[in-house]
Amino acid sequence: MLHAENSDLYDVLAYVAFHASIIDRDIRANNAKIHLKNYNPKQQEFLNFVLKQYVKSGVEELDDAKLSQLLLLKYSAIADAKKELGEISSIRNTFIGFQSYLYASRVAV
Repeated sequence: MLHAENSDLYDVLAYVAFHASIIDRDIRANNAKIHLKNYNPKQQEFLNFVLKQYVKSGVEELDDAKLSQLLLLKYSAIADAKKELGEISSIRNTFIGFQSYLYASRVAV
């Protein structure tokens, strides 16, 4: 019925409830990229990597439980990720905090 395989469940529910447009993950990720300037270059690189994984695989990639897997995939070792990005608590705050920009445009729906 809906062709929303490249969108999040959030968009499908917003469509059903409010007749809001369904936004593809790649568009959502590109819209969020304007906020990358708020982060240092190493954080930007990691967040770009996360966005690519999100576009490719879906919203599950944004789960806090996936953070260690993403770090290993990007940096091969947690110690290497910490050298690049700082302590895990800081990395987690960046990872989770940036996600609000993915859905910021939907607040008014």
